[in-house]
Amino acid sequence: VGLICVLASYELLGGTGLLKNLRVMLITSAMAMFVCLWSVLSQSGFAMQCAIFVFTLALFLELLVANTKLDFSRICLAMFAGIGIPYLLSAVLRILHMEHGRYLVLIPFAMTMLPDSGAYFIGCAFGKHKLAPTISPKKTWEGAVGGTAFALLLLVPYAVKLLGMPAVPALVCVFIGSVLGQIGDLLESKLKRWGGVKDSGNFFPGHGGVLDRLDSLMLACPAVLLMWYLFV
Repeated sequence: VGLICVLASYELLGGTGLLKNLRVMLITSAMAMFVCLWSVLSQSGFAMQCAIFVFTLALFLELLVANTKLDFSRICLAMFAGIGIPYLLSAVLRILHMEHGRYLVLIPFAMTMLPDSGAYFIGCAFGKHKLAPTISPKKTWEGAVGGTAFALLLLVPYAVKLLGMPAVPALVCVFIGSVLGQIGDLLESKLKRWGGVKDSGNFFPGHGGVLDRLDSLMLACPAVLLMWYLFV
């Protein structure tokens, strides 16, 4: 997971061409790996505060040294790549270490894959109203609604029967996670539009980069974690 987060951070900065500073990319990659290790080894608030302070200080110093070659918006992007992406994706590790974690960890993957598949088929058959034409022209409202319904139909029984969740919390959890997964997909598409690229990378030939494959999990994983604490 740490390697995946490092690759995702690199793709966001270098693959999109939004940041072309090797030192910043190395600093950001180191922070991304630390966040994943923190999720597994300690989850100490003090350790994370120290790491965030050192990371922020290093980025600001780089901003001062680079003068006009590096603007503040790129530094903010590096902070998101080094802290935001790995913290969101490493929620899968925190889920895995919970009670019933080995079964619960399947839910964020399923609630992103099932809506994506359902949205494709339903969108192709019935899609007429564009969801976000300037970001992802092929996505439709019909596909989004159909994909979410597809996830509810298959995942709610799983959550109720195997995880012992009450029906209403299971319904709410899967619905919110499915919607957030689609929002994460749109967010990554927006970033690629900003960088002027079709894919964030070519780690998976024919399918794009790591970030292209896992963008939906960025919001779905922490959503499942939070809702499990709230409802169970």
